[in-house]
Amino acid sequence: VQLQASGGGLVQAGGSLRLSCAVSGRTSTNKPVGWFRQAPGKEREFVAAITWNGGTSIYGDFVKGRFTISRDNAKNTVYLQMNGLKPEDTAVYTCAARKAYYDIESHPGDYDYWGQGTLVTVSS
Repeated sequence: VQLQASGGGLVQAGGSLRLSCAVSGRTSTNKPVGWFRQAPGKEREFVAAITWNGGTSIYGDFVKGRFTISRDNAKNTVYLQMNGLKPEDTAVYTCAARKAYYDIESHPGDYDYWGQGTLVTVSS
């Protein structure tokens, strides 16, 4: 299983970005996917996760309704729509997947496959 995150960039505070995570490999559409982020000097932080069929999603406490995770299994892609961005959202965002049909979790240790990250920078 391979994952590739894209869509990061520089945005002003209050702006929006949509990140994409392309998932490829056997049974890629049957895997729950999560987004994590890591800012310089900080630990990796859970952002959001979605079940394999898109029926359930969970979010980190800091999201507070600003981000939405979704997926399009026909395109083997998971999205993270981020609105109301703040300078403290600046980080490398990475997507990860669990084994097929597993429940979604918020701990990075529960994820089996990781992609390269994409940098999000929010200016004040």
